[in-house]
Amino acid sequence: MSTEHPTRISLEQALDIIISRCAPHRMTAENVAVADAQNRVLAEDIHATHDLPPFANSAMDGFALRGADLPGAGESTFRVIGEVFAGATSAPNVGQGECARITTGAPLPPGADTVVIKENVRVENDRVFVRAGEKAGINVRAAGEDCAAGSLVLRAGTHLQAAQLAMLSALGRASVPVRRKPRAAIIVTGDELVDVGQPLGFGQIHESNGVMLTALLQESGAKAVSEIRVRDEPQALRAALLDAAAQADLIVSSGGVSAGEADHLPALLGELGEIHFHKVRLKPGMPVLFGEIGACLYFGLPGNPVSTAVTFQVFVRCALATMLGEHRGHAVLRAKLSDSVHKKHARAELLRCALASDSEGVLWATPHSHQGSHMLRGLIESNALVLLPEEARELERGAVVTVWPAC
Repeated sequence: MSTEHPTRISLEQALDIIISRCAPHRMTAENVAVADAQNRVLAEDIHATHDLPPFANSAMDGFALRGADLPGAGESTFRVIGEVFAGATSAPNVGQGECARITTGAPLPPGADTVVIKENVRVENDRVFVRAGEKAGINVRAAGEDCAAGSLVLRAGTHLQAAQLAMLSALGRASVPVRRKPRAAIIVTGDELVDVGQPLGFGQIHESNGVMLTALLQESGAKAVSEIRVRDEPQALRAALLDAAAQADLIVSSGGVSAGEADHLPALLGELGEIHFHKVRLKPGMPVLFGEIGACLYFGLPGNPVSTAVTFQVFVRCALATMLGEHRGHAVLRAKLSDSVHKKHARAELLRCALASDSEGVLWATPHSHQGSHMLRGLIESNALVLLPEEARELERGAVVTVWPAC
């Protein structure tokens, strides 16, 4: 049970704690069909089992011949001895002064090392006339030009998308080892919440965090195994936490983590498990809570929907990427502020912004006018979070800022 824990820590300290605590929770590997592997994270390095392309082939429609026979001046004549189409199982041997008609993707016939496109030749019956100026080796795709047999093609931790799936298929892979999806339990708290489709009474609002968290988990490579709404009552919350910890790899809750009289989750987490930190010097999302209940990780996110979304993007995504062993080798993206910003507080801030480049290719970040932690419009009309560091106070137009994620 927790007694003392870090509090009001920096964003960087919080991420370091999350990474150190989530690394031991690395998901085991499982094999899935390549066709079912989209958006999964690769569990092992993939090496090419054969050359790709597996054989030298033509990059154009034309005539395959020996580069040594090309004319240095004037024109040379070649005798057509056959043809080779894509999918051919055999091809004629091309000797001196000979050529074969060939189509794109067809295997290069023995003896040939050059393809002259048909638009650059003159054909008369079984004779092809080639003018000077063609280069030996042109229009040929060499075996192994894309990937040599045995070479590293995909690193463990790669997020598998269409291009990666195509590569796996081209290498003849029917299945691929991926990390098991983390199982997540969602707990939404708040006495003021009403299910969608129900009429609102005095002081009530429709519950929206559950569907948002489910979608965010799915986008992040996890699977929501349960979603419940719980009143701000200690015994109900205790039962929900214990039940969720028994079935999931991590719990994500919204609401009930601040310092109000109905915010019971910090005390309950300290009683049932361990608190790794509570409160981060960040806006929005300062009261975020992170810990463990047994073998289950726990993230207590603030209840305001923007705070919920931002803290998920920052903290839970970091945890899931660590658990999945996801390779995060992207470059840091920076932009210029299109408007001046006055930051009144000493916390780091994640500003909802719209990113767009101007005619000179300069990337500009325009802060949204609705920055309140309860204002969903600021989320749906923005396409980026911009990080304002703790020490920043006055940022003028044109100030260079970092676009999240920054690590």
